[in-house]
Amino acid sequence: WTGTFEGVLHSDMAGANARLAEACASAAGGTFLRAFGTINPTLPGWEEDIRRCHEVHRMPGLRLYPNYHGYGLDDPRFAQLVEMAARRRLLVQIALALEDDRSQNPALTAAPVAVAPLLDVLARIRPARVMLLNSSSRVLGAANPLLARLAAAGVFFEIATLEGVAGIESLLGKIPGLRLAFGSHTPYFYFASALLKLQESALTADQLSAVGHGHAESALAPA
Repeated sequence: WTGTFEGVLHSDMAGANARLAEACASAAGGTFLRAFGTINPTLPGWEEDIRRCHEVHRMPGLRLYPNYHGYGLDDPRFAQLVEMAARRRLLVQIALALEDDRSQNPALTAAPVAVAPLLDVLARIRPARVMLLNSSSRVLGAANPLLARLAAAGVFFEIATLEGVAGIESLLGKIPGLRLAFGSHTPYFYFASALLKLQESALTADQLSAVGHGHAESALAPA
């Protein structure tokens, strides 16, 4: 699954998504990459962008960058977007960050997205499917009560920014039902670093299968 960094700062989402779809279709005969279109609900015509992603480009999901696009998860437009995606059975991926905020220039910061308001949205909109990207230890902390509530609400997570030795093993040991999927954040991160996270955690065959592909498949399964 791949998005486009172009969509983070571009004001023409339709053009960025069309180029992404074309690039994915031309790679390995169109069978290797699955495009996730960027939606910015602060721009005019974002509803039409969702329609194009679904009906024209046949994308299985959407990708959001709230901290770069200037809205919170308590914004009514976000709830409307999730509802539209749910009706179309599209997975909504929310990038909580693109880079570690500790490495950002103070004059050019994009604070991580506050996740708590998502719970209210999911309580009202069912069966919405949401995956959080680049959650980091702020969210993926086993002692974080918010994580347990998000997991109970059916939110999916991925491992790209999960830190710590045996991080996957530790997390699943404390929250066994966590729907944790493989993620790499490549090319920003080295792809090999994500693979090493699978290898250095002592996972059962069922856990490895779920993280490696099972949860990703269920995130896109028809409701």
